[in-house]
Amino acid sequence: MLQVEHLNVAYDTLQVLWDVSLEVREGEIVALIGSNGAGKTTLLRTISGLMKPLFGSIRFMGEEIAGLPPHEICRRGVIQVPEGRALFPRMRVLENLELGAYLPAARAQRHETIEYVYHLFPRLKERWRQDAGTLSGGEQQMVAIGRALMARPKLLMLDEPSLGLAPVLVETIMEVLTRLNAEGMTILLVSQEVHQALAIAHRAYVIENGRIVRSGSSRELRDDDAVRSAYLGL
Repeated sequence: MLQVEHLNVAYDTLQVLWDVSLEVREGEIVALIGSNGAGKTTLLRTISGLMKPLFGSIRFMGEEIAGLPPHEICRRGVIQVPEGRALFPRMRVLENLELGAYLPAARAQRHETIEYVYHLFPRLKERWRQDAGTLSGGEQQMVAIGRALMARPKLLMLDEPSLGLAPVLVETIMEVLTRLNAEGMTILLVSQEVHQALAIAHRAYVIENGRIVRSGSSRELRDDDAVRSAYLGL
């Protein structure tokens, strides 16, 4: 579904991604793990069209999308849940969710989709009138994921969806991602919760200093001594 090949990205004169290649196959959960500053967010932002690569290829469903504007990439079905959630705090939960359905195809099905979001996150149905800024961190993350689902993505990319959440809420978020995947959603997951990410992912990549240094099945990476030492504390 997604093929990134030899991607190089810079902020002005500072290069941060070097020859990055990865792929996400339809129906997979693929995890991208690495320390802060390794380039994970930059990679997602480049796939989403928020940054332009120096060179390299990004193909989605067989078509080149590198350099396309973000709205065109969204229209093709690539939707990102950003780190920090990026909600509109003074707008109601329902209004934040409805903003995710701005594409014509998604707008036409917004009533059905919002009921699906409420089914995944019953707490949001209880709080639909509340301003998003008054919610707990876990509830805000539910809104952010729900808003992305309102766009009816083909590929859902999540940047640190569990950051700053209590362990019980991290478990809830990972359970929802597993359920979405079981229902056919393809997911690219960036997470500092390496244990949890490798537990639900089919495959994973390790990025260090802007370069992919390891890849394989989640089982292979859990058994890799370097990964166990650097990221799993073992």
